[in-house]
Amino acid sequence: MQNSLELGQYLSKGMNLLVRDIIKASISNPKASLYMAQYSRAVKKAERRRLSLENKGEHIPSFLIASITGHCNLSCAGCYDRANSPCAKREEMKRDEWGRIFTEAEELGVAAAILAGGEPLMRMDIIEEAAMHPAILFPIFTNGTMLDEQAVRLFDSSRNLIPIISIEGREMQTDQRRGKGTYQKTVDAMQTLTDKKLLFGTSVTVTKDNLDLVTDDGFVSELKMKGCKAVIYVEYVPVENPELALDDAMRDLLAERISALRLSHNIIIISFPGDEKEAGGCLAAGRGFFHINYSGGAEPCPFSPYSDTSLRTVSLREALKSPLFSQLRDSGNLLKEHQGGCALFDQADYVKSLIG
Repeated sequence: MQNSLELGQYLSKGMNLLVRDIIKASISNPKASLYMAQYSRAVKKAERRRLSLENKGEHIPSFLIASITGHCNLSCAGCYDRANSPCAKREEMKRDEWGRIFTEAEELGVAAAILAGGEPLMRMDIIEEAAMHPAILFPIFTNGTMLDEQAVRLFDSSRNLIPIISIEGREMQTDQRRGKGTYQKTVDAMQTLTDKKLLFGTSVTVTKDNLDLVTDDGFVSELKMKGCKAVIYVEYVPVENPELALDDAMRDLLAERISALRLSHNIIIISFPGDEKEAGGCLAAGRGFFHINYSGGAEPCPFSPYSDTSLRTVSLREALKSPLFSQLRDSGNLLKEHQGGCALFDQADYVKSLIG
């Protein structure tokens, strides 16, 4: 098991390698290359800040996940967010609240913040706020169907915003889960981004049904031809249809195929939670990241939606010291073997018990 300092060094190395890969991916794109050169210096500064705090006994994760809205224009089958959201939606945080969090994140040494939802493009005010923080990279996980001129102009002028378009495979798989015609809209969005010379990636939820397809060499080649510079594989978390979750043999196969794809394609490939194994276990609860829900609750991760601390009333720094996070990190439960795409998903009762 890695100690806190070793983990911090491992995550810093991972961020530096990711920046290197993004620079390579943007070599023919002057605007993106210029921003990434500036961002690489910001990453080094963030790393020094985290190390300084680490030496004082304070561990700061290198990235955050922020679900900025609970609303979405689609109704995807098996949507985790919808299944875990209360029927009566809680009040969403305002732009200035998120702005404070982004500022505090930069001051602490957080280098990247994933923006998710719901559909994050339904909160363009917050994405505009994110654009004001160029020292932080903001991958934006979107279904791609709301990519209008306003969004494209913002992405073009603010290269720290990188859209990550969610698909399930090809047309049949994507439309089956997300609704008829959705796949073509994602293809149109990719074409628009490519025409504007904007960096973008794709996110693929991996299930038993689509494992063979989405890890096929030809599938990745098709994404590259569409202009995609990164593929993020996310294991299906069985909130519904547990029969779709990968078993141990399939997870091993996924890891094997991703390793082969990395060797054969000059494209960024990230596996979640597969890549966590090298970090010695789950990175949630502030080990490597934590999740902020749209109403400000600090949660271990999106798939463990329990909180004892609100960022509406405490600072980001204080939230990282929440009793829930501390107990999870100290318990060793983040390092347990698990079934499905999340170490804490199987431990919902345990996590809930920690907050009474």
